[in-house]
Amino acid sequence: METTQPARRGTASRWAILALLAIGVLISFVDRTSISSTLADAGFVRHFALTDVDRGWINAAFFWSYGLFQVPMGWVADRYGVKWPYAISFALWCLATAMMGAVTALASLVVMRLIIGMAEAIVIPASYRWIRNNFGESQNGLAVGILAMGNKFGPALGAPVGAWFLVNYSWQVMFIATGLVGMIWLAPWLLLVRNDLPSKAQLTLANRSARTVGLGSILASPVVWGGMITNFCYGYFTFFCMTWMPAYLVEQRNLSISRSGLFTFFSFAGIAIVAALAGWAADRIIARGGNAIFVRKAFTIAGFVGGCTVLLGAYAHSLNVALFWNVLSLSLLGLATANNLVLSRLTLIPKQAIGLVTGVQQVATSLAGGVAASLSGWLLHVSGNYELPMLVILVFLLVGALATATLFRPEWAPKVTEAHGSLKRA
Repeated sequence: METTQPARRGTASRWAILALLAIGVLISFVDRTSISSTLADAGFVRHFALTDVDRGWINAAFFWSYGLFQVPMGWVADRYGVKWPYAISFALWCLATAMMGAVTALASLVVMRLIIGMAEAIVIPASYRWIRNNFGESQNGLAVGILAMGNKFGPALGAPVGAWFLVNYSWQVMFIATGLVGMIWLAPWLLLVRNDLPSKAQLTLANRSARTVGLGSILASPVVWGGMITNFCYGYFTFFCMTWMPAYLVEQRNLSISRSGLFTFFSFAGIAIVAALAGWAADRIIARGGNAIFVRKAFTIAGFVGGCTVLLGAYAHSLNVALFWNVLSLSLLGLATANNLVLSRLTLIPKQAIGLVTGVQQVATSLAGGVAASLSGWLLHVSGNYELPMLVILVFLLVGALATATLFRPEWAPKVTEAHGSLKRA
C-alpha cells in the first residue's frame, strides 16, 4: 500500500501538469489570435488606416519572430529544462499582450507582436520535451491530443472573447485584460512543476549527450523534413483560420463580429475534440498490437484529406452550407493533429533531441503562419474574394498527405552516435 500511493500521486501530478501545459498553450493562442477579431473591426482598421496587405503583415509579424526563435528555444529546453524558461517567457508575452492596449502607432503594435512571438517560441519545444520524459508510446497520442486541445481551444475562445470585448468595451481593454488575466497561470505552474534547472555537472552531461544527435544529423533526416512539410501544410490551414476566418465570415458571409466569433469557436472546438479522440483511438489500436507508425500515418493522411472539404464551403452559395463545411473541414483535420505530432516529434525521434527537433519543425509551423497570413492577404487583394486563398489551402493539404505517406520511415530517422562511436537509437 505504501508503494502504490506515491505512484498514484505521481500519476495524478503528471496529468495535472499536462493539463497545466495545455492551459498554457491555450493562453498563448488566445494572446496571439485575439488580434484577428480586431482586424475585422472597422474602427480598429480606421484607427490605424490599414489596407488588406497591412492586415496580413500585422498577422504575420508574430510568426516571423516566433519562427526565428524556435530552434534557440528548443536548445534552451534541452539544456536548461522546462520550468523556469517557460515561466519567464510566459510572463514576458503576457506583459507584451497587455501593452498592445496602450500603443498608438502601427509600428509599436508590430513590435509588441514580435516580442510575443519571441517569448511564445518556448511553448511547444518545452511541452514536447516534458511529454517525452513523462509518457510512453501507448499514451503519447492522448497526451499530445490533450496538449493540442489547448492550441485549438485557444483560438476557439480567443475569437469570441475578442469579439465580446470589442462589442462591449474596446480593443484597448481587450488586450490589457487578456494579457493580465493570463498571468494567474504562473501560480500553479511554479507550485506544481519540479525545478529541473540542471546543475553544472548535469549541464555538462546534457551537452555531451545532446552532441550525440547533432544538427547535421537532424537536418539530414527525411523524417525531420517530412515533419517540417506536414507541420507547414497543417499549420497553413489552421493559421489561415486563426488569422483570416473572422474577416472572411464578416466580409464575405456577412456575419456580425459576434457571430463570426461564435462560428470560429465551433471550428476550433471541433478540431480540438477530434484531435484528442483521434490520439486516444490511435493509442488504443497501438496498445492492442497495431504498428505505431502505420496507425499514426493512417490517421494523419485521413485528416489531411478530410480537411480538403474546406473548398466545398468556399464555393457554397448557401450561408448554412458554407458554415457547415467551414466547421467540418477544420474538425476533420483533427484526425491528423496529435498523430502527426507524435509521429514527427516523438515516435521517430531520439529522446536526446526532442527539444531541438521540435524547434526545427516549429520553424516550418511558424513559417506557415507567416505565409498564410501575408499570402492570403495578398491573394485577397488581387482576387477580391476568399476563394483563391482557400484553393491554396487545398493544395497544401494534399502535399501534406503525400509527405506523410512517403517520408515517415524509421530507417530515415535521425541517428544517435554514442561517444565511443557506436550507433544507438534512444
